[in-house]
Amino acid sequence: MSITVKFFASLRETIGKSDVSLDADNITTAADVWRIATDNHDPVGNMLIAINMEYASLDEMVKDGDEVAFFPPVTGG
Repeated sequence: MSITVKFFASLRETIGKSDVSLDADNITTAADVWRIATDNHDPVGNMLIAINMEYASLDEMVKDGDEVAFFPPVTGG
């Protein structure tokens, strides 16, 4: 029973890893995933989150087998 976590772009550099697999026990929301996968690193403002390739928020529920991805804020010009 696990949740796959992926970090993209500058978040990968900030967190120091590109992906991790977490035991699904005691994980309820994307916020729990972030907290555990990053060793309590503060969430990045305006960070984008996807659960199973659909945009989500930190308070979205996650379950065993889900893939949770974190993306830095999109900028451009």
